[in-house]
Amino acid sequence: MSTITATSGKAGGMTKDERFVILASSLGTVFEWYDFYLYGSLASIIGAQFFSAYPPATRDIFALLAFAAGFLVRPFGAIVFGRVGDIVGRKYTFLVTILIMGLSTFIVGLLPNAATIGIAAPIILIALRLLQGLALGGEYGGAATYVAEHAPMGKRGYYTSFIQTTATLGLFLSLLIILFTRTILGEPEFAAWGWRIPFLLSVVLLGISVWIRLRLNESPVFQKMKEEGKGSKAPLTEAFANWSNAKLVIIALLGGVMGQGVVWYTGQFYALFFLQSILQVDGYTANLLIAWSLLLGTGFFIVFGALSDKIGRKPIILGGCLIAALTFFPIFRMISTNANPTLEKAIESVKVQVVADPKGCGDLFNPVGTRVFSAPCDLARDFLAKSSVKYETVAGAAGSPVLIRINGKDVPYTKPADSNAGATAALQEAGYPKRGANPTLVKMNHPFDIFKPQVAAIIGLLFILVIYVTMVYGPIAAMLVELFPTKIRYTSMSLPYHIGNGWFGGLLPATSFAIVAATGDIYAGLWYPIIFALITVVVGFFFLPETKDVDITK
Repeated sequence: MSTITATSGKAGGMTKDERFVILASSLGTVFEWYDFYLYGSLASIIGAQFFSAYPPATRDIFALLAFAAGFLVRPFGAIVFGRVGDIVGRKYTFLVTILIMGLSTFIVGLLPNAATIGIAAPIILIALRLLQGLALGGEYGGAATYVAEHAPMGKRGYYTSFIQTTATLGLFLSLLIILFTRTILGEPEFAAWGWRIPFLLSVVLLGISVWIRLRLNESPVFQKMKEEGKGSKAPLTEAFANWSNAKLVIIALLGGVMGQGVVWYTGQFYALFFLQSILQVDGYTANLLIAWSLLLGTGFFIVFGALSDKIGRKPIILGGCLIAALTFFPIFRMISTNANPTLEKAIESVKVQVVADPKGCGDLFNPVGTRVFSAPCDLARDFLAKSSVKYETVAGAAGSPVLIRINGKDVPYTKPADSNAGATAALQEAGYPKRGANPTLVKMNHPFDIFKPQVAAIIGLLFILVIYVTMVYGPIAAMLVELFPTKIRYTSMSLPYHIGNGWFGGLLPATSFAIVAATGDIYAGLWYPIIFALITVVVGFFFLPETKDVDITK
């Protein structure tokens, strides 16, 4: 089989073979993200299939925890595969990672459910999720490093920005295939067995990716280093035990990737969660709104990647973090106004208080969803948070029963919280909309139903959030590659990237909703990305070096 090779470091345009390198690396990474996001998109169905021995709420918790496990192990995958990539080579390593990722996803499509093989089903599922997370931990660093080491001097931001589009395109592809399969089969058949089809289709994508990557040759920068005998025999030690390099890893995380990760996950994932779980928009409409914003905004990854070649990585990344932090609150408030104006009006005009003995109230911070509340005060507040009601907690007399006070009218709290009919009726009488019967709620009946004023306004606001994502994410690959020397580049750049995105970003939706539940304010969850984005602005401004003119062949 013939292979494609290229040289790097020249100032002119790229050859046809070099453009193929960029396309092949980006396309393979699209497929990897497609595999990874399938699970997140189908978590509720997977919960019913593999955790059926538990109540519905517990199934969802376990399904989401299994999804989170894939994020948590990503830094370990970065360490394992980063070391292999710096010792053995870039091409070999990201060929292995895509095989692990693709086969793990394909096996999920074949895996018998809990009703068939019992507890073995969830155990195998979680093991496959861990393998996916490990593989993705090694994939991104390999693809970004490989592309950057082929790119001409002065165009690394532009060419690596194609890698940056892959996460959005992978999410978009997974949503399209899921929506298409659901439409063809219908919801009952899809929930019963049709959900397996998108997982099984990944084997086709895997075959294409492997074929493409087998045609590639090793990175010329890495190959030259190996021929000169300058490679590292202990990349982990050199990357993290050497303070001069370890310091750069910490600066890259706190002064770049951490803020990038929270801005990215707010704009694409928390926005979807906010629409569905807080504003009560139906799943079909919410996914279409996000899909349209991604379709309109994805090209700006390349725009800002190319712009970073001219004005630098640092001003674009830090500028995106700062603008996002300053505007998240007004943008999400405007999304509420357009998506569910009745709810937004009720939040502003209806005063709701939980009156209880402070000794009977705990905290509601529950980012992984595993805590079970039993105290009446906690159950009442949990009920209001899940009903998207803004409330505050006020102290009642010692030993007094819990009351929900709505515009001065006291309603006794009665168990269970999820069917508190008295409080629900009082909230609706005060102005809160009834779930499933809210005529002002935004609704899309088909994918091209985009000219309603509500729909167009929300897509525009979501598009702004995607622009923020493209600002912080478009130049980040080039910056990370340029920060570290060739012999430990794969290892050094992968760890801060996956801590920033896998931990700070990946855990954002659950943690932000936990903040909403704990405070009684539907917008309070935005403090999570705002605080971390502002920390990145400060640390990055003072400590992060500009890298666009660095010679990466050394």
